[in-house]
Amino acid sequence: MKMESIDTAMVLNRILTSGIVMSIEKNDKELPGLERLLSKHTSRSEVVLLNSRTAAVHAALAGLGKGHGENALCPELDEELRAFVTWLGITPDEAGEEETPGFDLVTVTPEHASERIAEAGRSTAAAVVLDLTPLGFGPAGAVVTDLRRVRDRAERLKIFGAFDLRTMWTQRESEPDLVPGVQFNYRLSPLVAGCVRMALMQALSADKASRTSGTGVNS
Repeated sequence: MKMESIDTAMVLNRILTSGIVMSIEKNDKELPGLERLLSKHTSRSEVVLLNSRTAAVHAALAGLGKGHGENALCPELDEELRAFVTWLGITPDEAGEEETPGFDLVTVTPEHASERIAEAGRSTAAAVVLDLTPLGFGPAGAVVTDLRRVRDRAERLKIFGAFDLRTMWTQRESEPDLVPGVQFNYRLSPLVAGCVRMALMQALSADKASRTSGTGVNS
């Protein structure tokens, strides 16, 4: 269920007329809005937004302190993600029945948004990667966690992370031990964030209405 055209136009107009379309703008409201929505519905205190599922997987691994030459306990990955993780120099080991992976991977679809978000909330992994691309507004992903250190490491993988915004003009690092060897352009734009947020809100609302309607019929 993608957003209706009138909703799409409303969101695009709001963002474009604000003059804030880049993710390094301090006055942006769309990225924090999506972070709050994901935090609320997954019951996770920390959220990192990224511009693709691949970026989110990389951020989760970086957040967990996994790097080149190491093994990482991963959920089942498709061929594309396994190839990417291997390219990073990390050996992905699939978790067995008695093991908990370092991160879980959940794909959020319009048809099953509530179910998928609830699944992320129930996960016992240290971090959960949310693939938000199926909501229909371009590649988008997120990492949700309760561990601030995981969040900080994942955030710093992106160009101009939260700490850089405060220190980029002085050329001083507030957290030198968090700076990765390479930074990637993994920032999600406020434009996509605003559209994804609206699409997710509508999908969650539709799921809730469907369950309520079904309960009424059964009773």
